[in-house]
Amino acid sequence: MTRPIAALPDTLVSQIAAGEVIERPASVLKELLENALDAGAQAIEIRLEGGGIRRILVADDGGGIPPGELALALQRHATSKIGSLSELESVTTMGFRGEALASIASVAQLTLTSRTADEDQAWQMTAGGGEVTPAAGSVGTRVDMRQLFDRIPARRRFLKTEATEYGHCLGAIERIALANPGVSFRVFHNDKPQRNWPATHIHGRIRDVLGDEFEDQSLPVSAGQGLILLEGCITRPTFARNRADRQYLYVNGRFVRDRTVSHAVRQAYADVLHGDRQPAYVLFLSLDPAGVDVNVHPAKLEVRFRDSGAVHRYVGQVLAEALAQRGGAAASGPVEAPPTPTLGGAGVLAVVHTTTGAQATQRPAAGVSVAADQAGRTGPTRAPLPRYPAGRLIQQRFQLQEHTPDWRALYAPLPGKTGTGSGNGDPPEPQPRQDTPDLHHPPAAAELPLGMALGQLHGIYILAQNAQGLILVDMHAAHERVIYETLKRSLDEATLPTQELLVPAVFTATETQVAIALEHQDTLDHLGLRIRATGPASLAVRAVPALLAQGDVEALAVGVLADLERIGQSARLTEQRNELLSTMACHGAVRAHRRLTLDEMNALLRQMERTERADQCNHGRPTWFQWSMSDLDKLFMRGQ
Repeated sequence: MTRPIAALPDTLVSQIAAGEVIERPASVLKELLENALDAGAQAIEIRLEGGGIRRILVADDGGGIPPGELALALQRHATSKIGSLSELESVTTMGFRGEALASIASVAQLTLTSRTADEDQAWQMTAGGGEVTPAAGSVGTRVDMRQLFDRIPARRRFLKTEATEYGHCLGAIERIALANPGVSFRVFHNDKPQRNWPATHIHGRIRDVLGDEFEDQSLPVSAGQGLILLEGCITRPTFARNRADRQYLYVNGRFVRDRTVSHAVRQAYADVLHGDRQPAYVLFLSLDPAGVDVNVHPAKLEVRFRDSGAVHRYVGQVLAEALAQRGGAAASGPVEAPPTPTLGGAGVLAVVHTTTGAQATQRPAAGVSVAADQAGRTGPTRAPLPRYPAGRLIQQRFQLQEHTPDWRALYAPLPGKTGTGSGNGDPPEPQPRQDTPDLHHPPAAAELPLGMALGQLHGIYILAQNAQGLILVDMHAAHERVIYETLKRSLDEATLPTQELLVPAVFTATETQVAIALEHQDTLDHLGLRIRATGPASLAVRAVPALLAQGDVEALAVGVLADLERIGQSARLTEQRNELLSTMACHGAVRAHRRLTLDEMNALLRQMERTERADQCNHGRPTWFQWSMSDLDKLFMRGQ
């Protein structure tokens, strides 16, 4: 017999709601830190005990809470951050639901102490019916939580060890600290100091939190278009990791996990990552708050974009351009390489020389800098990024630019265009004329990123010297990338031939797949993939790009339709085409143990300097390494 319908007690309602927000101590810490930042804090102190299970104290120097509002602050759905539906649809603060403190108070002991600049003293209130009483304290707010889940033993048993929970708390602090470099953070655990991050700029905070190696191996990203801005840094492909544990994405200052942006990042790295390795990055994406729905996840860890396809194309293009450095850019910046000399030797190198003249000049994304470091340190310049604007500053930025042309129109799908190409519909830029230099007067090594060749090592490596020291090049891997990029460029500049299938590939499809095929029929036709409905639950592939005619046609069609449903575009045709071109380049590249003349070696170095992504081969392995003179001096203990 079922129970009659009855209203739940307020205590049980609060604990159910808390289960959606409070999962572990790190969840509590995240909510308290976001409240402190919304209050305008410039310095935050965090004290943990027992991994945050026994105690979490967060003290800030923000604006504080008036004594008459302390009781309201502990009530469910009471907040000062929004007051209408229109404000919810364009929220600019970290918190907005007004349930964090009430949820914490329902599963732990909570004491709230606060003081505003207008008050002579602080005021304190304990959750659970206590009165507001005078207390000692400076301007700001202190939230003291003790004994998490002490009233709910079943929930407490699901917590891990203190060390594990402390690690999760540190992770939450790091994610918030990265997005707020202008705020200082001090962390104590069991009364022992653990972290002390003073206020700094974004790259200083990245170095403090993620370490020197992450910062040294990163490439700066800073590009804006109308009402969208992407800044931060991505790591070089050679610094990729086996785990995706250093991927930090922020949308309007809020840390999120978003499949659309993650897919765009993976697509940008597709040609330069080795195996299943994962890129590392810290990216700040800011756009009109009205174009982002942050109210789709209980812990606000997910967002929904109004135009996810445009966001995907924008992020993919900006990152692809940041990664598309010429060979040697990491050694001495983007020096304009001289024209490739005419090779005296016959074979593949001479053939590739005839095609490199068709290389298009890629336009860098706005603000992307890969110049040499002004301080003399080699590598890409870390252009100082502005402190990431949070809260009201974001709203002000978009109010000031509300009449800017819609950036999404610039990133709408183009017929026949996939992947992370230019995506702007502009005609190809004119190609520079390739003149043949005088081989009797070669340029000095100091003028060239990859220097001048000295000789060959075991018929496999090229030894060269540049202004910094010694360079070692894997000639097969480097030449493989040169050929691969040349083949891709040649096909991108021409219309892909389409092959009609003698026997159409008919397969069973869902109603959703049939609808997508009908909706995107023109786009699919432009891609060379002709798909037609043959019934309410079946599709037929009647034509495919000629290069892919021998593959699994049904799997290709299903994958493309899935991409169109999720992000409004598909790069699967391009990816499969590139796999074939990569194999062709591997077989066509110069083989090991082939003797090259110095002119041929220098020709390959010049081609690398003109070729995008020449720092990695088609399989993501590095193509060259640099040893500075100081590195060589250390090997021989010179000056010691």
